[in-house]
Amino acid sequence: MSAIKIYNTLTQKKEIFTPLCPGQVSMYVCGITVYDHAHIGHARAAIIFDTIYRYFKYRGFKVTYVRNFTDIDDKIINRANQEGVSWKEVAERYIQEYTEDIKALGNEPPTYEPRAAEHIPDMIKTIERLIEKGYAYELNGDVYFEVGKFNAYGKLSKKNLDEQLVGARVEMDERKKDPRDFALWKKSKPGEPSWPSPWGEGRPGWHIECSVMSQKYLGDTIDIHGGGQDLIFPHHENEIAQAEAATGKPFVRYWIHNGFVNINQEKMSKSLGNIFTIKEILKEYHPEVVRLFLLSHHYRSPLDFSAENLREAEAGLERIYRTLAEIDALLESNSLSEVNKSSGKAEKDNGLYNEVESLISQFEQAMDDDFNTALALGYFHNMVRTLNRFLSDADIKITDARKRVLAFARTVFSQIGNVLGLFQSKPAEFLAHLQNQKLSSLSITIEEIEKLIAERSQARKEKNWKRADEIRAFLLQQNILLEDDRDKTTWKVK
Repeated sequence: MSAIKIYNTLTQKKEIFTPLCPGQVSMYVCGITVYDHAHIGHARAAIIFDTIYRYFKYRGFKVTYVRNFTDIDDKIINRANQEGVSWKEVAERYIQEYTEDIKALGNEPPTYEPRAAEHIPDMIKTIERLIEKGYAYELNGDVYFEVGKFNAYGKLSKKNLDEQLVGARVEMDERKKDPRDFALWKKSKPGEPSWPSPWGEGRPGWHIECSVMSQKYLGDTIDIHGGGQDLIFPHHENEIAQAEAATGKPFVRYWIHNGFVNINQEKMSKSLGNIFTIKEILKEYHPEVVRLFLLSHHYRSPLDFSAENLREAEAGLERIYRTLAEIDALLESNSLSEVNKSSGKAEKDNGLYNEVESLISQFEQAMDDDFNTALALGYFHNMVRTLNRFLSDADIKITDARKRVLAFARTVFSQIGNVLGLFQSKPAEFLAHLQNQKLSSLSITIEEIEKLIAERSQARKEKNWKRADEIRAFLLQQNILLEDDRDKTTWKVK
């Protein structure tokens, strides 16, 4: 196997991945602030890092994957005040909803999912250490990190001093030594949740939580830290500063950031009203359609989310599942677990067998090159076209030996698809789900379709071609496509 290469935001180049501990990977990914429903941007990050997690395991690594919940924050407090409930109630509600959404999308749970509010004593200890080492200072109950003391500040984002001043989320506090200084601890305000600390009642700042939870579960130095590109500055920049100032050790060796999601070529934002929640999307599209769409683009590239693009992904996935359904029908009761990939090759089928076998190496080469799921899926689509040519060749008889080749192809699709979270449904169930979803938007019922097809079959037997053509044309107007085989007619929604 080749080495895995990762584009490291810190160095701005691809690097061969060498874990701190051979055979093991430590990975921390910034989770969501739980004050509202999760949207398609959250889905992209979750699916990308879930796929990276799965691929490392596929390659034989033992992976410790941590993804946090920010469950105490200004936005959560504001939502709680609006609804007249406690911040805990708001946080718990949206943690449960996010968990349900991500599970519905087929994601595996991380090794740990820590909550910020459960780790405040650890944060206080780190803040105390930063004050002792001269990197932080107290201002009447507030504690700030002194950015000017950390000489490497800006090494991740590559922002100069002026850009840092413009881009930082600076709280208006003229007492700070430097406008870039960020809050480690916030003095409590009336009506806000608070915890006791050496500086009085208060709560932690946003940035400190991820450094502390990462180091608690994974150690002072970790292999991979991930998140969206919007987190590079100031969040991840601040994480580096406070973590490395506290320990004197490098914090993260490889930084991975996924690209933005645009909606119909516009930036996604609440002010534009173009945010689509995961729940809304899954009402209209199968979870694997969403995964295929999100993985059909390289994770670092911007992504344009639109109904047209989702329908294109749906059509592509339907083609794959129709091929798998045809293979399953041919295999009938053959047990895929008994397939021996080194036997059963008919000499005439060596080409097909070798192509299926090469799909494994193609997939691994694509994923080894900075987790290029777009290229990997391109190889899958090429393989489907090859299988379809084989299956549609009237001169090829499906012998037992050829069934074993097809069974091998089916197994490869399932095993590699498991890394991507795709092709995991039974083809008949997926196609039925898709058909029902499409039918729900039509003005014709299954019973009416079947009745018209039966009438058309009778018309064809009676050589009443005019009536047969009229029925086909009428059904086409209803977005129903007919496919005539030798002895039967099948249909699907256009």
